Amino acid sequence: MISTISANELEVMLRSGKPVRLVDVRTPAEYGSAHLAHAINIPLDRITPESIQKTIGTTEGPIHIICQSGARGAMACEKLAQAGIRELINVEGGTGAWITAGFPVIRGKKAMSLERQVRIAAGFLVFTGVALGFFVHPYAYGLAGFVGAGLMFAGITDTCAMGMLIAKMPWNQGGNCA
Repeated sequence: MISTISANELEVMLRSGKPVRLVDVRTPAEYGSAHLAHAINIPLDRITPESIQKTIGTTEGPIHIICQSGARGAMACEKLAQAGIRELINVEGGTGAWITAGFPVIRGKKAMSLERQVRIAAGFLVFTGVALGFFVHPYAYGLAGFVGAGLMFAGITDTCAMGMLIAKMPWNQGGNCA
């Protein structure tokens, strides 16, 4: 079963001293820039029941999932639920909501968010396709169209192939992760 919890509710649980198993599914670079003290990093592209078992020791009982805004957390919960893990709790609004609420985080080297990297890459590809189409050959407009179609598909399905690819880039692999 997948449920959600707010940053405020999570903070109350952590403050109470109750043990909370919290997995941060952002890239290692994002995790390294700011994360909750109790969070363990297992990036979305590497999260499996086996990685949970290896890192936390068990897949039984509630497992809280956090990301930047809640979207990747929901994807991780869905992936783990399909693999048979039962008690999954997505932190609504993610680390962004936690920070906005004024709760403490461990800060490290600042990293560019994955969402921002996707916007830069998509913009670059569209601009390149239009420029090449205008100056070199009209077929190059197809690149801009392809990227536009990909962005539409990402919005409709709430998945992003470009984001998953960029998450695997070397500059996003720094920091500590399982």
